[in-house]
Amino acid sequence: MTDLQLPAESEIRRPRAAPRQQLLSAYGLIGDLRTSALVGLDGAIDWCCLPRFDSGSVFGGILDPDRGGTWSIRPDGPWTSTQRYLPRTNILQTTFRTPDGGVITLTDFMPVDEEGRPSGPHPEIHRQIRCTRGRVPMRMVFMPRFEYGARTTRLEVLRAGVFATDRSDQVLTLSSARPFEWQAEQGIATAVFEVQKGETRWLVLRYDDDDIHPVDRYDSDRKLDITAAFWRKWAAGVRYTGPFRSEVKRSALALKLLTHAETGAIIAAPTTSLPETIGGVRNWDYRFVWLRDAAFTLAALDAVGHQREADAFMRFLKRVCRHEGGGHLQIMYGIDGRRDLVERQLDHLSGYQGSRPVRVGNGAAGQLQLDVYGEVLETADIWRRNHEMTEGTWRVLRGLVDWVSSNWHLPDSSIWEVRGEVRHYVFSKVMSWVALDRGISMADDLGLDGDTAAWRASRDRLHTEIMERGWSEEKQSFVQAYDYDALDAAALVIPIVRFLPWSHPRVHGTVRAVARELTSADGELVFRYRAPDGLEGDEGAFSICTFWLAQALAGIGERERAERVVRRMLRHANHVGLYSEEIDPVTGEFLGNFPQAFTHIALINCAAALARLDARA
Repeated sequence: MTDLQLPAESEIRRPRAAPRQQLLSAYGLIGDLRTSALVGLDGAIDWCCLPRFDSGSVFGGILDPDRGGTWSIRPDGPWTSTQRYLPRTNILQTTFRTPDGGVITLTDFMPVDEEGRPSGPHPEIHRQIRCTRGRVPMRMVFMPRFEYGARTTRLEVLRAGVFATDRSDQVLTLSSARPFEWQAEQGIATAVFEVQKGETRWLVLRYDDDDIHPVDRYDSDRKLDITAAFWRKWAAGVRYTGPFRSEVKRSALALKLLTHAETGAIIAAPTTSLPETIGGVRNWDYRFVWLRDAAFTLAALDAVGHQREADAFMRFLKRVCRHEGGGHLQIMYGIDGRRDLVERQLDHLSGYQGSRPVRVGNGAAGQLQLDVYGEVLETADIWRRNHEMTEGTWRVLRGLVDWVSSNWHLPDSSIWEVRGEVRHYVFSKVMSWVALDRGISMADDLGLDGDTAAWRASRDRLHTEIMERGWSEEKQSFVQAYDYDALDAAALVIPIVRFLPWSHPRVHGTVRAVARELTSADGELVFRYRAPDGLEGDEGAFSICTFWLAQALAGIGERERAERVVRRMLRHANHVGLYSEEIDPVTGEFLGNFPQAFTHIALINCAAALARLDARA
């Protein structure tokens, strides 16, 4: 193993009376391409929304250990644990060791079928408890809390397991092969039991099924085999030959977990309100389809050989565009394409490590962010290289290019969704240029109809304006917005999207200015900007920006420095190779929603870019 590869496992030690709220970095993610769950190193599922990513949570202990809900399985006594994914899968395995030599393996997964679709109409979580050494007393706590803990939970112990309901329209059933001696009170069911060497027990949680059967009815062993086979086949399709194979493959698997099989939607992250600084108010809901994040995800998956996800997303895009007028897009949509994402606060939850408010929905949905057009058209330009451009698809894309051609001059709220004053953000203008440029390329290459003369005139006028108003002679860098001298790490993308070539002196100046002014004290991590943005509080270093810097350094010829930035950043992954949105530059603690698509996208794109440079050398 080189120092660039992730360790197979990471260890956590907990005394018997440990606090229940873990650090964000202590979790792995499982899912069925419909929803997902966070499973901690302590054997607790502390986040799961059912039946979809954007549904109300059933287990939300990560946002409030007392009211949020959890389902924990662990030894009833002192223990240490390690956790890893089964090779080339999204099946999670947590191993507990007790002081007297006992070893318990807890295997968690959500089943999918051979084609990577949810295995049935009822979301399921399967948990296998297996003792490989000794005799281990165990404790299980089942504490579901429907609708973010806002509803009262009623539990009923039955012969085959536990029945849970919110007394209205939601039901959970927990089944087991052998009955446990459950103690149930105040919406919490607890079981203390013992397993010995060679013994295996399955538990199955099902949503929205009023019937509860012995666990054998749910074919856990067969579903485990099918699920593992699908993930291994999908992982085998990842094409990358550089030095970061394990990291790229894990990032691709994480991105795949953020896709919704039925609708083609791709979410930004599976969580809400994980704070950008502990105790702060920058706590947002990311369980929606940002067109920007989805486009970046598809570009990253395409870079490693996966194109099917782009097909599904193009269908999603056409569907949402049916309801939009004049080519204008929202920046984000619900998983089913809905436009109404009203933001509200859940004041009954204490928040992750006391960080409030807890929010669901996202008020930024109503913002104008011009850059999304560029990301969507860039993705479409990649997609069309391997797919037929149908008349219906081009009609949608042509409308987007027409809209940008007429509206690129508007101020907006930028890629970072600033909630203060709208400005003429340079990144937004650059990506508007990308939308026009890719629209022209597709029309010319494929002989498609479109007002290419107007598009060219707008593209050239926009390029000239960006060069004149988006550049600072004093900073020797592109800046965040016109007539504003603050820097923005998003400017690192300028050569990546081919607005300027890597050899251009303004590209070199921008890369060096960002490295000089927007990095942490040790030069290891990158902040997205340091300018006021209309919100209270601070934020951590943005992981996507650090990978952007590494890619940009390599692009301007500083390959050794780029390698150093990548090596340092890879050390910030958690024990199973996952990243959050941000990192505290002082403590290294994960901040923001988790796992974050943006970060894994940037890792893949950076690794692919470095591999291309190495191939040319």
